[in-house]
Amino acid sequence: MNEAVSRLVLLTPIVTDAETFRPQLEAACAAGGIASVILRLAPADERTLINRVKALAPVAQAHDAALVVSFADAPRAGHDIATVAARGGADGLHVEEPTELRLLRERYRDDRIVGAGNLHSRHEAMDAGEVGADYVLFGEPEADGSSPPLETVIEQAHWWAEIFETPCIAVAASLDAIEHVAATGAEFVGLGDAVWSHSAGPAAAVAAARKALAGMTQAAS
Repeated sequence: MNEAVSRLVLLTPIVTDAETFRPQLEAACAAGGIASVILRLAPADERTLINRVKALAPVAQAHDAALVVSFADAPRAGHDIATVAARGGADGLHVEEPTELRLLRERYRDDRIVGAGNLHSRHEAMDAGEVGADYVLFGEPEADGSSPPLETVIEQAHWWAEIFETPCIAVAASLDAIEHVAATGAEFVGLGDAVWSHSAGPAAAVAAARKALAGMTQAAS
C-alpha cells in the first residue's frame, strides 16, 4: 500500500451506543488506509465502557488499524482509562492530562500506545514529547464539537514536524483541509466529523481523503 494513503487517523464522535456506531466504523475502516482510530467514549459505568471497547476494537483491528481509547473530556467517575483499554482489547490510550500522561507512560513502557492530546501550547506539546508520548495530536475537537482554527493547527503541526521526531497527528476539520494539513509534514492526518457527517457516508469520505493524499504524493514525485 502506498505510504501516503496509510496516514489517516479517525477520531470518532463521542460514542454512547457502540452497536449503533459499529456500522459506521466498519464502513470507514473498510475503505482502507486507516492507521488508527481514537475512540472517544461518553461517560458510563466501567463495565459499559469496557463493553463499548470490546464491540469496536475488533472492527478497527480487522482492518489493521490500532484502536486507542479516550475519555474525550468526559467525567470519569474514578475509572482507570488503562483498565478500560486493556480489558476491552484496545491497543492504546489517548491522554489529555499531563500528569496522567506521565504516569501511564511509566506504567506502559513498550507494550501499549500512549498518545497525547488537548495540547494548547508549544510548552504542553514539548512536555508530552519529553515524557515519551508515542504521538502528539493537534486540532482535536472539543466535547461540544467545535474545532480550533485551521491556521492554528497548521502552525502547530508545521512547527512540530520540523523539529521533533515524535510522530504528529494534525486534524483536518473538513476534507478540503486535508491537503493543507498534510503539507505541514505531519506524519498522520486526523479526521473526525468530516467522515461521520459526510453526505455519502463514511466510506466515501475516507475514499476522498485517500485520493487527496495520493494526489499530493503523485504531484511531489
